[in-house]
Amino acid sequence: MTAQPSHMEDNVQKRKRVVQGACVGVLTATMSVSSAWAQAPAPDAWTGTVGAGINLTQGNTDTLNYNLAFDVLHPFSTRNVMKSTGLYLRGTQNDTLSVNRTSLGFRDEITISGRTFFFGKLDYLRDTFKSIDYLVAPGAGLGFKAVDSARTKHTVDAALGAVTEKNPLQDRRTSGAIMLGEKLTHQLTTTASIKHEATALWKTQDLHDALYTISAGISAALSSRAQLSFEVLNVYKNRPPGITKKNDVALITALTTRF
Repeated sequence: MTAQPSHMEDNVQKRKRVVQGACVGVLTATMSVSSAWAQAPAPDAWTGTVGAGINLTQGNTDTLNYNLAFDVLHPFSTRNVMKSTGLYLRGTQNDTLSVNRTSLGFRDEITISGRTFFFGKLDYLRDTFKSIDYLVAPGAGLGFKAVDSARTKHTVDAALGAVTEKNPLQDRRTSGAIMLGEKLTHQLTTTASIKHEATALWKTQDLHDALYTISAGISAALSSRAQLSFEVLNVYKNRPPGITKKNDVALITALTTRF
């Protein structure tokens, strides 16, 4: 009778050691995965997202809206990073075109020292309902990482360049350009994040002829490679041609995948 309690205590101690070992193993694996996720992409590695969304209604009003987007990051080295973005929006209401917008962006950043970086960029915009056949704006300038932590990144930048714009029934016009930008991303939880971006472009020949773009969004991870995102995009052109309205707002819902 006296040996039985000792035997039971040994079993209890063994079970405790097994549980403790399993917990340590799970914790170690979790930390390893988190560490791998947090590491910056290796030089010459291509990373990014590709997304698409669609919105369909039928009844008194028939609408069909869809979007395609991509975001590509390619670090040539720890100090030189290339970024490319693209967004295509198209929508119809009762078989009449209501949205038709394409924007592309290319940017090459080179870290000078600490949080300061030099960049060159090229932006392209085509917007039927802003009466923009095309707008091309190359530029170069300096940027600063105001916040650069694991969870929060906030950058501001300024650039000088040129802008060429073509509108329907008008000649192409080229001017110098002043450009400002600001971008914020913040990781709310391990699966959810928010982002905000704002850009401004002024033509030096007429500073009142300006283009402002503001966006804000939230995304939630569905898996390690897929996420659902919601974004509000506001485009404001101070002097649109003809009777075109100055302001356009779009709600973009998309399912994106990482690569």
